[in-house]
Amino acid sequence: MLKRIHVSQLTLGMHLKEFCGSWMDHPFWRTAFVLRDPKDIEAILASPIKEVWIDCTKGLDVKPDPTVGTVQAPLAPSVQHPVPIAPVKREIAAVSTALEIERATKICTAAKQAVVSMFEEARMGNCVNVGGARQLVDDINDSVTRNPGALISLARLKSVDDYTYMHSVAVCAMMVALARQLGMDAEQTRSAGLAGLLHDMGKVHVPLEILNKPGALTHAEFVCIQSHPADGLRMLLGGANVDPVALDVCLHHHERIDGSGYPDRLKGDDISVFSKMAAVCDVYDAITSNRPYKAGWDPAESLRKMAEWANAHFDRQVFQAFVKSLGIYPVGSLVRLTSGRIGVVVEQHEKSLTKPVVKVFFSTKSNIRIPPETVDLSSIDTSEKIAAREDPAKWHFPDLHELWSGLPEAPW
Repeated sequence: MLKRIHVSQLTLGMHLKEFCGSWMDHPFWRTAFVLRDPKDIEAILASPIKEVWIDCTKGLDVKPDPTVGTVQAPLAPSVQHPVPIAPVKREIAAVSTALEIERATKICTAAKQAVVSMFEEARMGNCVNVGGARQLVDDINDSVTRNPGALISLARLKSVDDYTYMHSVAVCAMMVALARQLGMDAEQTRSAGLAGLLHDMGKVHVPLEILNKPGALTHAEFVCIQSHPADGLRMLLGGANVDPVALDVCLHHHERIDGSGYPDRLKGDDISVFSKMAAVCDVYDAITSNRPYKAGWDPAESLRKMAEWANAHFDRQVFQAFVKSLGIYPVGSLVRLTSGRIGVVVEQHEKSLTKPVVKVFFSTKSNIRIPPETVDLSSIDTSEKIAAREDPAKWHFPDLHELWSGLPEAPW
């Protein structure tokens, strides 16, 4: 039996089922566990969370308190809850990238810590708690709903050491955005996000010296890398009530349309739409991120390269939807306008993939930095257009990321 109680009623031995509030408001990435450490209760009491659900069939019930009368009802008396817990209603109004950046930064920071915790528990042989992961996906989903460019672009700014963890966050966000673009319903979108978050769990068994090797992999090392989908599937199967979509994506996100992928060399329609989605999202984040063996490519250039591989590697319809979800010039892309000014894309236009909002800051005619100016290419007041993509490696602008994000560096 589930009961909703005030946090002041928590005691050791209770089975905590779920927090009443956002997962970012409490210090735990998971939710379903027995309270055994007094410090856990102290942490909950110090958080913004005021009420929780407990499962009396798996832990202690609330002790009757004769000093508490009916006049103290504001302390949220225990109530029976025989039906599934309804999700907390979240704000989903669309906002600009600039407004969403702060919230997206907090989500990325907390999400990275949650994924680190999941991987650490998996390394110790513990089951993956997908309950906590689902809460994380809900907030990532909300951020993408408010503004897809903010969180997806921020998650791309990852250090080499944090790549595996933030890669999971980035793929989750892109899976959500892609699912929405493909017209999937809320449950399918949530499943897609969860699959993206869990798709690389098997990498906990791959040595870091192989994952971060700057040179070419040996045959044995590549075989080790190729084992991570099957390893991840076995780990997820050890948990309870794992979404079948997550299981499929974990095993098949490296399959390719032409049958050249692994582990089962599936091709064409033998690959599920969710695994086709994950293949695109996984590759995009990998090639746009800095790795020990290469610098990340510019977002727009990455999409151009992926378009060349699409017929062999990706489902054409899924890839086209992916481009629409990010824009032809994703946030963070460096472009040159017809005026000769260089700028970075800071916002997508809802109805035109070729007319984003650009923050210009350099003149190629004068070869000098100029005061930053935001130009909406969809506005009737401008005749400017994007003339070409620019290679960031050619220009070496040290503050390129800060120009579009407002952050000097990623805080995770």
